[in-house]
Amino acid sequence: MSAAHRGTPAILVMAKPPRPGTVKTRLHPLLGPERCAQLQAELIRHTMELATAHTRRSYLAYAPGDGGDAISTAVPVGVRLLRQRGEDLGQRLAASVTDAFTDGAGPLLVIGTDAPTLTADRLSAAFTALEYHDVALGPALDGGYYLIGLRAPHTALFALDPDVWSTDRVLAATRALAHGEGLSTGLLRPLRDLDTPEDAAALLTDPALPTPIAALLQPAERP
Repeated sequence: MSAAHRGTPAILVMAKPPRPGTVKTRLHPLLGPERCAQLQAELIRHTMELATAHTRRSYLAYAPGDGGDAISTAVPVGVRLLRQRGEDLGQRLAASVTDAFTDGAGPLLVIGTDAPTLTADRLSAAFTALEYHDVALGPALDGGYYLIGLRAPHTALFALDPDVWSTDRVLAATRALAHGEGLSTGLLRPLRDLDTPEDAAALLTDPALPTPIAALLQPAERP
C-alpha cells in the first residue's frame, strides 16, 4: 500500500453543463432535450448538496464555454470551481484530480452526477475504504463506476483508451491499471447510473430516488 496523501478530505464532482441537446442524450426519446437539460441541472444541484453536506471541502469540475460558465452561479457557497481540460474523459479526470490534490485535497472522492441514489453512507464507506486501500471503486451496474476514491493522485488510473470510456469495460480496465501500479483496491456496493430509459424505469421504483429527480423522469407529454 502506498503512503496516504496528507491533505483535507474532499469530494470532486465532474459535471457536464446542462445545455439542451448535449446532456442525457440517451434519454431524449423519453424526455426530450429540454427536459434532459432540466434533469442535468437538478442532478448537479442534488450531487453538490450531497457533497457539501458530507465534507468541508468540495470541488466542481466543469467544462468551460457552451453554458459551462453558468454552472458557477448555481453551486453552493464555498465550492471550489475547476475548469476541466483535456481531449477525452480520462485526460479531464486526470487534470481535475491533479488540480484538487495540488490545492491540498486528499484523500479525494471523485463522483459524477449520474448516480442519483448515492447517499452519504456510501461516501462515508468510501472514505473508510481509503483508510485500508489505495483506491476505492464504486461499481456501476453498467460496468463503469460511479465513484473512485484516491489516497494520492494516482492519475495513471485514468489512462484508458478513449474507446473504452462509456463502455462496460471501464471498471475492469481501471482495476487492471490499479493492479499494474501495485495499488490495493477496495470495492463498494454497486449502484445504478441514470443513462437510459431502462435506468429511468428501474430508478423510479427505488424509494431512495430523490423526489425532484423522480418528477423530472416522468415521460414528456405528447402533443
